[in-house]
Amino acid sequence: MPKNSDIRIKEAVCSFEPITFRCPVKFGGRIVSKSYLINVEVVVETKSGKQATGLGSMPVGNVWAWPSEKVSPDEAEQAMMTFGERACDLATLFPEHSDPIDIVYHISGEYAHLGKIIPQEMKLAEPMPELAELVSASPLDAAIHDGFGRVNHVNSYNALSKQFIHEDLSSYLDEQFKGEYLDQYTLREPKARMPLYHLVGALDPLTAADITKRINDKLPETLPEWINYNGLTHLKIKLNGDDLDWDVNRVLAVEQVAAEAQAKRGCTEWVYSTDFNEKCQDAAYVLEFLARIKAGSPAAYDRIQYIEQPTSRHLKAHPELKLHEVAKQKPVVLDEGLVDYESLLLAREMGYTGVALKACKGQTDSLILAAAAQKLGLFLCVQDLSCPGYSFLHSASLSARIPGVAAIEGNSRQYCPASNRPFAKRFPTMFEIKDGTVGTSVLNGEGLGF
Repeated sequence: MPKNSDIRIKEAVCSFEPITFRCPVKFGGRIVSKSYLINVEVVVETKSGKQATGLGSMPVGNVWAWPSEKVSPDEAEQAMMTFGERACDLATLFPEHSDPIDIVYHISGEYAHLGKIIPQEMKLAEPMPELAELVSASPLDAAIHDGFGRVNHVNSYNALSKQFIHEDLSSYLDEQFKGEYLDQYTLREPKARMPLYHLVGALDPLTAADITKRINDKLPETLPEWINYNGLTHLKIKLNGDDLDWDVNRVLAVEQVAAEAQAKRGCTEWVYSTDFNEKCQDAAYVLEFLARIKAGSPAAYDRIQYIEQPTSRHLKAHPELKLHEVAKQKPVVLDEGLVDYESLLLAREMGYTGVALKACKGQTDSLILAAAAQKLGLFLCVQDLSCPGYSFLHSASLSARIPGVAAIEGNSRQYCPASNRPFAKRFPTMFEIKDGTVGTSVLNGEGLGF
């Protein structure tokens, strides 16, 4: 039956905004020093004629979402930006009034075709990966949810019950979710405060001795400077995954530098996550890594909260990459490999015990997969894509509304802080970090909350 809250998309406009980096960041052996935001505005309308504008924003993220030996980063970036525009065109063609989950579900049915057509038009050597499709369309997805909340004068996370949503979760997952809706797997108020995960990139200087030339922009540049500046207690360590000595030494060096800095400020508890960006050849590499960390510093080993995507994202192509033995020691989190419910179930069979949700994979899929992960008792975290400004607030709102997510990753303040400035004035608790946490209680407005 139709609902008074149902919307249709009257207009969807896609634009692009360059992101200025103060220093580069390294993803799985690939270096990023420039990017664009895909910004989307949608005008939604109810059957009664009420209208509102929803907003969505996300970095292109081509280096992470479409690493390729056949397609250059610039070609991938252009294809993904074109995908973002075409996804908006698709949205305006959807004729029916419905809820945002249903609308995005139907629009996304065309993504695979679009992911083949655009590379063909550009004469690229391979189709677009599903992950790149999701990232390109994520600003549209967010804007639809945002507009739905705004036109109905409700926070979008409080518009996920049967009152607003047509189909229960079994339509998108399986029969064990019969009669269940996303309101059962989300919070009615955002968590008040959440710890912030700071990225220790592979190129980042740990001490002043590692700096050849200072940026001198009044922001911290070494790890102790960042720890003191933000009061950090959560550090995400980027690793190579194909150089065991380097990876072990990097974690031990971080532990030594962090321990000294934390002792000076009287902090006794802090944690790490380790991110291999799928570069490890097998579980044996990770097990040896953990054994050597434990031998070199039991404290550093104990501080490792979880391990992120150690082996290939291509789960079906590498069924031999079982991670059960690793997961006996630490939660192993699926990131690049998480694109749908099927991949989540397959990863669970392969030994993964957690999932990394990302706003850049789409608000709709993130909510649905968060529900599935909770049902299956998996470890949950929300990861970043160097999201600045609006996209960081979106990522934080997702983190703050999903039970079990304990911390927020936010590294745009390290690598591209200029894009945060217009938002920092409006949401100081989200951008002015002094005690290692962000004040997410402010993300409780209409739409996505900000």
